[in-house]
Amino acid sequence: MSLPTVFALSAALHLYIALRLVTALPVAGGIALALVLLASAALVPSGLLARRLLRPPAADRLTWVGMLFMGLFSSLLVLTVLRDLVLLAAHLAGVASPALAEDTAAAAPLLALALSAVGFVNARRPARVRRVTVPLADLPDALAGFRIVQISDIHVGPTIKHEYLQAIVDRVNALDADVVAITGDLVDGSVAELRAHVAPLALLRARHGVYFVTGNHEYYSGVHGWVDELQRLGIRVLHNEHVVLRHEGAHLVLAGVTDYTGHHFDEAHRSDPAAALAGAPDGAPRVLLAHQPRSAPAAQAAGFDLQLSGHTHGGQFLPWTFFVPLQQPYTAGLHQLGRLSIYVSRGTGYWGPPKRIGAPSEIAELLLAASA
Repeated sequence: MSLPTVFALSAALHLYIALRLVTALPVAGGIALALVLLASAALVPSGLLARRLLRPPAADRLTWVGMLFMGLFSSLLVLTVLRDLVLLAAHLAGVASPALAEDTAAAAPLLALALSAVGFVNARRPARVRRVTVPLADLPDALAGFRIVQISDIHVGPTIKHEYLQAIVDRVNALDADVVAITGDLVDGSVAELRAHVAPLALLRARHGVYFVTGNHEYYSGVHGWVDELQRLGIRVLHNEHVVLRHEGAHLVLAGVTDYTGHHFDEAHRSDPAAALAGAPDGAPRVLLAHQPRSAPAAQAAGFDLQLSGHTHGGQFLPWTFFVPLQQPYTAGLHQLGRLSIYVSRGTGYWGPPKRIGAPSEIAELLLAASA
């Protein structure tokens, strides 16, 4: 999308809010909101395109400001649409009044600001551990209680740096996992820009190792460089392949596939769950790491028992919560597709605005259990 198009779209949406709210407010309030909207109309697209406009660290500072305004703007847009629906319902019911129009016009920006503040705190605090028991058919007794700690969608980049990631690593290591799985969208930026900020990953520890699969954002950020860097940090990258883990005398197959859209960037990165199982031993439970939930039908057909995914952020905040189901079959939590269990993480960081409402970030601690 071209720069003029992005700025024109931003201007149009901000103009809609202004026409619906500014004119309904008292003069002082209207002027204040108009100034905020004017700044937002310029800063939201500037934040999204900061690295095309400036170089770091100036680009990162512009991204920070732009993303804060984007979070505020998103809530304000949703609330403005809801206000229009309320006013329409009041008009149809014959109870519309100037007072209702003015009160709702004042309430919308105040509520948007409050939601943005709460969402900021939710996004910036360290992700909490979410413990989930995953029943699997025919699970060997020796693997009951096997613990996989999953982190996903951290998005180290302009607003998420070394300190944020270090807090995640410390919390993961405290869980003393059997396996640590990183299910993609780790970074938003090149290795040269972010090498120092992903360095804490070298400290991750698990009994049977730390594993990674690519997400779509790795392809935006130079996937081949990131595969090399993660391997340098001691993390095993699973590229349509598997490893066989021996645990208390039993075997578990842990496989990983490239992102569902990887072939659009490199044909050698076409996601292939069946190829990831080639040569795997029969009878062992089969766990797949796949960034996007929509890999599930292919994973089921290949014969996997469990798929761990991310990508959705659980919707992160409105209005995006409504759009995720249009692209992905599952938004968050544990689901079932025939024999295949699917767990979708809400993500351990965030993308875009530092804001989470109704979709808390998580470090998933998954305990395998025999199904009844």
